Amino acid sequence: MDRLLVLVRHGQSEWNLKNLFTGWKNPDLTERGVEEAKRAGRALKAAGLGFDRGFTSELQRAQRTLKLALGELGAESLPVRSDIALNERDYGDLAGLNKAEAAKQWGDEQIHIWRRSYDVPPPGGESLKDTVARVVPYYCQEILPAVLNGERVIVAAHGNSLRALIMVLDRLTPKTVPSMELHTGVPIVYRLKADSTVDSKETLAT
Repeated sequence: MDRLLVLVRHGQSEWNLKNLFTGWKNPDLTERGVEEAKRAGRALKAAGLGFDRGFTSELQRAQRTLKLALGELGAESLPVRSDIALNERDYGDLAGLNKAEAAKQWGDEQIHIWRRSYDVPPPGGESLKDTVARVVPYYCQEILPAVLNGERVIVAAHGNSLRALIMVLDRLTPKTVPSMELHTGVPIVYRLKADSTVDSKETLAT
C-alpha cells in the first residue's frame, strides 16, 4: 500500500507579484504561476506519480494550480474536493495592503509579529494557530483516512494552510513552524506508515 500524500503550494499569484497581503482574497495566477503549476505536474509525471483523489481550497489560485498540474498528468477527470478549511490564513485588515506600506502604518516589528508569530492575529484576521485549528481537523477527518486507505492524494493549497499540515506531519513546534518557507509550485511528496506517521519525505525539483 502506497499511502501517498503530495502537497503543493499554489503558483505565484497576481498579489504575490505585487507584494500584497492576500489571505482570503481571490486573485488569479500570473503567467509565471501558471508555468509553476505546469512544472509541478511535469515533475510529478517524471517521478512516476499518479493520484486517485485531490483536495484544494475554495480560492482560485489553488484550484487552478491543481487543475494545471493534473492536466500535465493527463488526469483532468480526477475527483477533487474543495473546502474553505484549506483556505489561506485570513489576514483580516491587512488583506490587499502592500507589505511595505503596511509596515509604514504599523511598524516593521508589528508586521513581523503578525506574519511570523504563531498565535498573534492581525486585526480582524487569523493567527497561524487559528489556521492550524481549522486545517488539522479537516486533514484528520477527510484527507488522512483516504491516504491510509491506500488512495494516492494530492493537496494544492496555500503557504499557511500547508504549514499547518506540515506541522503535523513533520512534528514541528509553534516556535519552528512560522519561519518555515514553502516555495510556490514545488511538490512535497510524503509516504505515510500505517500509523499515519511519515515513512519518507521528498521535495521534487521543478
